[in-house]
Amino acid sequence: MDDHTSHAHGVGSSRARLVAALAITVSILLAEVIGAIITGSLALIVDAAHLLTDAGGLGLALFAAAIARRAPTVRRTWGFGRAEVLGATAQAAVLLGVGLFVFVEGVHRLFTPPEVVGGELAIFGVIGLVGNLAAIAVLASKRNANFNLRAAFLDVLGDALGSVAVIVAAVVIALTGWDRADAVAAIAIGILILPRCFVLLRETIDVLLESTPRGLDLNAVREHLIQQDHVLAVHDLHATQIATGLPVLTAHVVVDDECFYDGHASAILDDLQSCVAEHFAVQIEHSTFQLERAVHSEHEHETHA
Repeated sequence: MDDHTSHAHGVGSSRARLVAALAITVSILLAEVIGAIITGSLALIVDAAHLLTDAGGLGLALFAAAIARRAPTVRRTWGFGRAEVLGATAQAAVLLGVGLFVFVEGVHRLFTPPEVVGGELAIFGVIGLVGNLAAIAVLASKRNANFNLRAAFLDVLGDALGSVAVIVAAVVIALTGWDRADAVAAIAIGILILPRCFVLLRETIDVLLESTPRGLDLNAVREHLIQQDHVLAVHDLHATQIATGLPVLTAHVVVDDECFYDGHASAILDDLQSCVAEHFAVQIEHSTFQLERAVHSEHEHETHA
């Protein structure tokens, strides 16, 4: 099975899990909208709004997963693999906005708490929690397969924690009559959402900015390449990530002049590619090396690190 076929199979599995998670999320959303109308709870309204963005995000992730299955073309030589990164970035950005709104509105309601019906609130909180646990079960085993599934898993995990906060608030209101517990629960949901959004957003933006893949030390790569036989220097060393599980590396490698006359250049190229594919924690199977004589630098533009 080649790389593209394997990647497409993984995306197909991701798509099935996203469909199931989306169906569960929409069902919970409808229940919580009804519950928010009945109880007047901010925590439930916020959780329903969070679910609405999650449903949109899961729909976007599903679309990205479908697009990512398309084969490479002459125009898009890497295919649409980066679609899952774009989808996850959009999800994280929307969740960040929701988290900020939740926090601000929750603080406002601490000072002007409306009356909230605790008993009904608990019922809808339990409904939400059960549904979210089902969605977590669907996504958990493959949550690190790609950015899309990771974003989706964070979405439903945040929903589950939000449901727990709603249930706690309902119990406190029912037992003590302290309506501000609803606002506290809403703020707690916001606090749970924001840090995870920042982390995911930072990581997906790193991919879009073609930063060095996490866990790969380019200085260590350079040092290891230079230690290979006949290698004199390495420059224009770049490593990026196209999509989940698809890091790429390019470099100009200066080798002994005789390598171009005794047929040894091909063996050096094999050694270099094996080095980056096997030696480091981030294994790079897509690597491109330009072998050069030392005098070739006179014909190049200014080199990069």
